[in-house]
Amino acid sequence: MGAVKKAYYRSFQAVFNVGARCLYWRRPVPVSGVGSIRKIPELLKKEEVGKVMVVTGPTVGKKLAPKILTELDRAGISYELYAEVEANPSVNTVNRIQKLYLEKACEGFIAIGGGSPMDAAKAAAARVVRPNTEVGQMAGLLKVGKKIPPYIAVPTTAGTGSETTIAAVITDGDTHHKYALMDLHLVPKYAILDPEMTRELPQKITATTGMDALTHAVEAYVCWTYNTQESIRLAEEAVCEIFQYLERAYNDGNDMEARTQMLIASYKAGFAFTRAGVGNVHAIAHTLGGLYNTPHGLANAVILPIVLEDYGEAVWEKLAHLAELTGVKFTGTDAEKAGAFINEIRAMNKRMNIPTGFDFIKEEDIPQMIRWALAEANPVYPVPVVYDRKRCEKVIRRIIAEA
Repeated sequence: MGAVKKAYYRSFQAVFNVGARCLYWRRPVPVSGVGSIRKIPELLKKEEVGKVMVVTGPTVGKKLAPKILTELDRAGISYELYAEVEANPSVNTVNRIQKLYLEKACEGFIAIGGGSPMDAAKAAAARVVRPNTEVGQMAGLLKVGKKIPPYIAVPTTAGTGSETTIAAVITDGDTHHKYALMDLHLVPKYAILDPEMTRELPQKITATTGMDALTHAVEAYVCWTYNTQESIRLAEEAVCEIFQYLERAYNDGNDMEARTQMLIASYKAGFAFTRAGVGNVHAIAHTLGGLYNTPHGLANAVILPIVLEDYGEAVWEKLAHLAELTGVKFTGTDAEKAGAFINEIRAMNKRMNIPTGFDFIKEEDIPQMIRWALAEANPVYPVPVVYDRKRCEKVIRRIIAEA
């Protein structure tokens, strides 16, 4: 990579960091604890929402959404249900939700599920207030520009953090390209952190979404700028809580303490990366979601230790501190402690049956993956190491080789 281009990226990030400190960053109001979904009707009444658009996916729509719909029925609140959001929500799905919302005269959103329903509802809400603007035209930073209708997020996984973020990740069905809408107006008004909504989460999804949350926290923590004292603190707390509670939730889905703490950790990690940004792990993971429909948490879990190792000395000091905070290693050099922290991530993945790499990546897709990953990461993401084509390809080939 040319020195001029790298200097431009770093200058962009430095200027954006100054500007970002002038913006109004808010967190959703958290409503946590067993049975907290029962508070949704009073929140809707508080926001003067008479009819609400409920957005979810097919499985959650059958198994979990009825618990909330029952509460709405009891409170006499009308709703329209869209339960067809796919794993990686498409532009077409977003447009269908927006059309239904307007046709049925809804006044707010409830998104129930993982990142996909929450992202689809965010993008649909953006289209509600910007009806003449296509989804792709709002991709990137601060292009929504208008307050969305009242939005309540109900995560059914402890990992995506979408209930706290400014981002909605959408897939173009024609090109298979994943891109993100990122705007402060997309932050939900309320986040309902009810562990009962995650009780029956399968082990595999508990594992991969939990590692997704860990990736959010770690990438936010190792960024070179954008971070604040609050985002640093929340990232540290999230990492420690995930190390303590993720495998407990994985091994016993009925462990409500672990389920609660994982929801809180995901919420903290979500705000940390909303404020401080993510990095090359996410940039590469999104290409796998777009090309192969790879679940985002699974992609992050596999790629995280590979990228952290590739960063090398640039992240040793920060990872060494995380090693100490989590109790992984207290002695030795920063390099040794950082290595122990990365090894523990690999060990967690192994104990939860997460693979070490991916063998389905096609040789002919690698150039496209590189283009998409670099375009996503640069210049916006405050990565500790700026990748060029050669380095990005090296990491992708490691992902394949370690399968």
